[in-house]
Amino acid sequence: MQSTDLGNKESGKLWHRKPSPAARDGIIVNIIHSSSDYLPKVLRFLNVAFDSSGDCLIAGDHQGNIYVFDLYGNRFNLVQRTAQACTALAFNLRRKSEFLVALADYSIKCFDSVTKELVSWMRGHESSVFSISVHASGRYAITTSSDTAQLWDLDTFQRKRKLNILQSVGIQKVFFLPLSNTILSCFKDNSIFAWECDTLSCKYQLPAPPESSSVLYKVFAVTRDGRILAAGGKSNHLHLWCLEAKQLFRIIQMPTKVRAIRHLEFLPDSFDAGSNQVLGVLSQDGIMRFVNIQTCKLLFEIGSLDEGISSSVISPHGRYIASIMENGSLNIYSVQALTQEINKPPPPLVKVIEDLPKSKLNSGGLKMKVTSGRVQRPAKSRENKIQARILKQDLTGNFENKENEVSDGLNKKRLQILLKGYGEYPTKYRMFIWRSLLQLPENHTAFSSLVDKGVHVAFLNLQKKYPIKSRKLLRVLQRTLSALAHWSAIFSDTPYLPLLAFPFVKLFQNNQLICFEVVATLIINWCQHWFEYFPNPPINILSMIENVLAFHDKELLQHFIDHDITSQLYAWPLLETVFSEVLTREEWLKLFDNIFSNHPSFLLMTVVAYNTCSRAPLLNCSLRDDFEYFFHHRNNLDISVVIREVYHLMDTTPTDIHPNGKLDAFVALTKGQYPVFNQYPKFIVDYQTQERERIRNDELDFLRERQMVEDMQAEVDQQRVEDEAWYQKQELLRKAEETRREMLLQEEEKMVQQRQRLASVKRELRAKEMHLQDATRRRFLKLQQDQCEMELRRLNDEIERKNLIRNQEAVAKEMREDADTYRRKVDLEEHMFHKLIEAGQTQNQKTQKWEEAKEKDFHLKSEKKASALSDASRKWFLEKELDDALEHAEHPYNTVPRCQSGQAASGYVPRTSQLKDSSEVDSSTHISLNRRRVQWDTMEQDLMERVRNLRQRLTAQARNRCRTPHLLAT
Repeated sequence: MQSTDLGNKESGKLWHRKPSPAARDGIIVNIIHSSSDYLPKVLRFLNVAFDSSGDCLIAGDHQGNIYVFDLYGNRFNLVQRTAQACTALAFNLRRKSEFLVALADYSIKCFDSVTKELVSWMRGHESSVFSISVHASGRYAITTSSDTAQLWDLDTFQRKRKLNILQSVGIQKVFFLPLSNTILSCFKDNSIFAWECDTLSCKYQLPAPPESSSVLYKVFAVTRDGRILAAGGKSNHLHLWCLEAKQLFRIIQMPTKVRAIRHLEFLPDSFDAGSNQVLGVLSQDGIMRFVNIQTCKLLFEIGSLDEGISSSVISPHGRYIASIMENGSLNIYSVQALTQEINKPPPPLVKVIEDLPKSKLNSGGLKMKVTSGRVQRPAKSRENKIQARILKQDLTGNFENKENEVSDGLNKKRLQILLKGYGEYPTKYRMFIWRSLLQLPENHTAFSSLVDKGVHVAFLNLQKKYPIKSRKLLRVLQRTLSALAHWSAIFSDTPYLPLLAFPFVKLFQNNQLICFEVVATLIINWCQHWFEYFPNPPINILSMIENVLAFHDKELLQHFIDHDITSQLYAWPLLETVFSEVLTREEWLKLFDNIFSNHPSFLLMTVVAYNTCSRAPLLNCSLRDDFEYFFHHRNNLDISVVIREVYHLMDTTPTDIHPNGKLDAFVALTKGQYPVFNQYPKFIVDYQTQERERIRNDELDFLRERQMVEDMQAEVDQQRVEDEAWYQKQELLRKAEETRREMLLQEEEKMVQQRQRLASVKRELRAKEMHLQDATRRRFLKLQQDQCEMELRRLNDEIERKNLIRNQEAVAKEMREDADTYRRKVDLEEHMFHKLIEAGQTQNQKTQKWEEAKEKDFHLKSEKKASALSDASRKWFLEKELDDALEHAEHPYNTVPRCQSGQAASGYVPRTSQLKDSSEVDSSTHISLNRRRVQWDTMEQDLMERVRNLRQRLTAQARNRCRTPHLLAT
């Protein structure tokens, strides 16, 4: 068993070596999807669905990754990331590349698996969608949730109808019946209704199951022909309903280990015509058991207790089974490997001749022990015991004719008796009986060598002449015809070979080897002498048919002759298409059951019988077009009547005109290698081949020459186009050049005008510049003059300030000297006064009082004089300072400070001269004077500080006024 991990790859191969599934488990490949994180984990697959071809399937995991697996091409591709878990899938839409996916948000989306684009987004469900059923035409789809089912039109993606139900009655499943227009709805109360798809009218309701075996249905399955419905639930009983009779016809009890059924699905078979006999039953233990519903035999099973199955889907052609395991992986099973032992044909009869004692040799008795049985798988050998029986036969008895014995132990005589009794072979065993009747050798090696030669050149463009809708069917037809052409050269030139082989190709499209050998056997035996008049129709065969028709129905033949209708019109179209144009599938199969069971002349008699059974409408035809339409379209004719007429003609036709005497008996294909087929005029075929080869070579030469001419013509046309383009370009360039020249002249004129304007502007600017320069020069000179004057005034002010400081220092010095002189004089007087006081202490009291009064009077007068003198000095000094400051503020540059030393000298009365007259004051007067002097000094300092601050402010204002005109001049 091969295992593939998808990982983070978006595409790749499913297997790297050719899978060889074992019969034990039948697993082709096990597919795992693990994440590539730091801690890897398995991404569980949730749903899987096959497409209509059965070679591709689609699967989605719980993270919304949807992959397409091509089992035929050994590829996988990541087609979509939905970012949410999918709850249901469908891949059998009319547009093969599209698929439907139901998501966890209750919506349904349609994507394209090739372009990976979103096609449509459908909403309407209010709970999770667990089932999607698509109509056989692929146009409609039914989506089912627990509370509703909705019918969608997949052409417009619009909802057509909605099934509303009571909340108490839930829906189990709503789906289309295969190959019909009927919708089956199954509810949780075990009621089952059938509806017409177009009108949604109720067709019928199935009755309730018997109470003895009442099962609450949960899972359902229908055969491909839509006749049998299987239902199961939480029980080991299976109910089989006949939908045609609308009744329960069988109850199958599964083994006791089965307690509940989780899934049901029929296994299709290419040879059962849709009446499937094998049913897959998935139980609660994870094992899917396949049982035959007719014999109730367990055929095989997949899954185990250790590796249980969660859900399974079977491909439409029954070749593969895709199962989602309980561990989240996906297993692909080969049905052929699982049924390898079961589908083996019955073994040949084993004849054992026992030796008898010599004493019994003359007794005339011979025992023949015949044992026959079907080889079963080892696990099932107990269920199918080998049967044995003893047949006694006389020594003188004749054995059956070898002609009546066919392969696989079948007897042709008994098959013919069975065929005459029932009119046809059982659908289930028809293909097996055909293979036995035709004794197909199944030469795999020889057929592979023919196929390996590729598509024959005669059928390269087959799709143009025969546009078949199914690409697979076209491919199989092309391979089969190519193999026939490689087998014999005549078939590459046979125009009606596709018509002859098509019905067999359609019937055996899943087994190309059987298809090729059936067609080859048909050509060797039932198409004898068809190619003797090649490339014309087989005149000899048509003459046989005409002779038989003339014997049995002269009136009809005469009618054909009267209207110029030859056998090439009433017989040859039926032969070259082997009745596929005039019969339905079931009628055609029934007819060829009889053709393959009889002599090759049976086919020619069928042509006669078809005409004689249709004599009434043919006698009413008079136009050639009506006859042509009749023999190329289906008619209202019972094929059973035709077959009975064929047997009547085979028995009543005279020997001299009977085709039986002119056609050889049946000859099977040889084993190992196919026989050489040369029953045709080889020289004509060779000549035609040579002519065709010559014509092909001539055609190739003609094509090459035509290609050369076309190339030359294309080059000439290209050159002419290029020349025209060059001339047009040159003309455009010339016009553009003229336009540019005109524009250049205009620009030059504009330039001249602009230069003139620029020159005048320059002159004006030069004049303005000279004027401005002159004005600037004058302003600069004026500024220099003003600066010089300001510097001169500043120097004058500095000189005046220094003179004032010097005068003030001289006055202060003089005042300090006067004060010192006065202080010394006062000290001296005090000293003398103390001495006088000490000397005159003895004088009388009156003298002392008089002196004290006099001293007080003098002191008061002295104090008043000093105060008046100080006030006058301060007033003069303050007025002088204020006048100077005001004059300086009004005329900062023109006013020259007056010399104040003279005025001070003339108006200032030093205190020293005045203080000299007060030498006679007493001590109390001196103490008061000193106090006054201190106060005056303090007031003088305060006044000088205020004057100084006022002068600074006035000087700053004067400087600001001087700065403004300087800035304006600049």
